[in-house]
Amino acid sequence: MSVKSQSRRQFLQTSTAAAAGTVMPYWFSSRPSLAQEAARSPNERPVVGCIGTGSRWHSVGRSALKFADCVAVCDVDALHLDEARDIVKNEQSKKGRDQSIAMYEDYRELLDRNDLDIVTIVTPDHWHSKIAIDAMRAGLDVYCEKPLTLTINEGKQIISVLNETQRVFQVGTQQRSEMGQRFLRAIAMIRDGRIGDVQKVTCNIGGAPTSGAIPVVDVPKGLNWDMWLGQAPMVDFRFKESGRWGNSRCHYEFRWWYEYSGGKMTDWGAHHVDIAQWAIEQNGDGQGPVSVEPVSVEHPVPFENGYPTQDDQYNTASKFEVKVMFENGVEMRIVSHSSDGNGILFEGTKGRFHVSRGRMKGGPVEALESNPLPENAIAEVYGGRQPTSHMENFIECVKTRSQPISDVWSHHRAMTTCHLSNIAMRLGRTLNWDPKSEQIVGDADAQQWQGREQRKGYEIDVPV
Repeated sequence: MSVKSQSRRQFLQTSTAAAAGTVMPYWFSSRPSLAQEAARSPNERPVVGCIGTGSRWHSVGRSALKFADCVAVCDVDALHLDEARDIVKNEQSKKGRDQSIAMYEDYRELLDRNDLDIVTIVTPDHWHSKIAIDAMRAGLDVYCEKPLTLTINEGKQIISVLNETQRVFQVGTQQRSEMGQRFLRAIAMIRDGRIGDVQKVTCNIGGAPTSGAIPVVDVPKGLNWDMWLGQAPMVDFRFKESGRWGNSRCHYEFRWWYEYSGGKMTDWGAHHVDIAQWAIEQNGDGQGPVSVEPVSVEHPVPFENGYPTQDDQYNTASKFEVKVMFENGVEMRIVSHSSDGNGILFEGTKGRFHVSRGRMKGGPVEALESNPLPENAIAEVYGGRQPTSHMENFIECVKTRSQPISDVWSHHRAMTTCHLSNIAMRLGRTLNWDPKSEQIVGDADAQQWQGREQRKGYEIDVPV
C-alpha cells in the first residue's frame, strides 16, 4: 500500500470509537467539518467505488464526488458503465484529480480492490442487501439507496453483519437531512408538543402505475440479464415503448414488480413511513406495529395465494389503504391517495398539520411565526448535529466513526412496517406482529413471507 493510502486510512480511522466499536457524540463546531476539509484536501478524501450507475446514481454519485475520489465504477449494463466513467472523469478532471477509472460488470471484482474506503450502492432494490453485506465483510463503509431490503429477514441479516463488522452505514433516505429541513421541523414541532399527543398519522405515498401486457423482446446488447436478475427467478426480458423509460422488467421500472421491489409501499414508504415512525418514536429496538390491516387494495393482475397469476405486466399494488396500529396506540394509515396530496398528515390532541417535500401547512405551522421553536430544536432531532447534506453527513461519520443520521436499525423498523403491509395486501388479511421478537403472530403461512427463496448462486449467506 502506498504512503498516500496509509496516510488516508490512518486519517479515516483515528478515533477511539473506531477501536472500541462504539458511537461517538457529534457536537456543533465553528470550524469546518471533516467532510468539508476532505472536499478540499486530496490526502483526506476517502476513495469510493460506485456499484450501480443508472439514473439515480447521477445524483448520488455526483454528491459523493464532492467529498471522495472515485477509482472504480460497476454496472451490469455497459451503457450505464460507460456513462458513469465519463461523468467521473469529467468531474475529477475539473479538480485536477485522478481520471484513471476502472470498470467492472461484477461487483465482487470491485470489492476485491485494496484501495477502497467506501462504496455507494445504487442498484435495483433486490440487490441492495447482498451487495451491502459483501461490502461490509470486505471492510468497507457503505452508502446504500433506499429501500434497503426486499424482505424483513434481509433487514435482520444486514443488522447482524453490521454489528459484526462495525462499519459506518448510511441509508439513502434523504428526507432525514434535506428537503429544506421540513421533515426535521415537523418532528421538532411534535417533540415540542405543538399538536399535543399524536393520535393518527396518514402517509400518502402515491399509487403505482399499471402497464398492460409487455411483450418479450431480445435482451439489449451490453446488458447482463442473468446478473441483473440476481436472486430473483430467471424470466424473459420484456419491454414496450411507453413514457420516459418504457414499460419493462428492468432499470427504473423494476419498482413495479414484487420480484424486485415492493411498489410504492417500499419506494415512497421508505421515506414517509420512516419519518412518521421517527416522529412517533416507534423506530427503535423492540418498537413497531402490532397489527397491519389491508383496508383496500387494487392489483393490476389477479393474485392467488399471494402470488400474481400473470407474468407479462406490472404486479405491485396500484391503489391501496393500510391501517397500522402501534404499541403506543398511534394509528397510521398508509394510502395511495388523499385530499392533502403526497406527504404526511400528523393529527394530535391539540391540532394537526401536513408536511411534504414542497411545503408545510396547518394552524400549528402558521403559529411558528409568533411562537418559534426553541433555538436548537431541529439540531436535537438531528442527533445534536448541524443538519447538512445526506452525503456530507455520511462522509463526516466515516471519519469520526459516528452514527449517520439514517441508520440501518431505524430503517429496518420502518421497512418492516412496509413489508408487513405488502404481505397483508398480497394475502388479503390482517397480520398481528410482535415488535420485540420480530415475528408474525398466529399465522404460520404469513410467517414464511418474512423471507423469499433466492436463486442458486445469489443467496445471502447469513443466518436469520
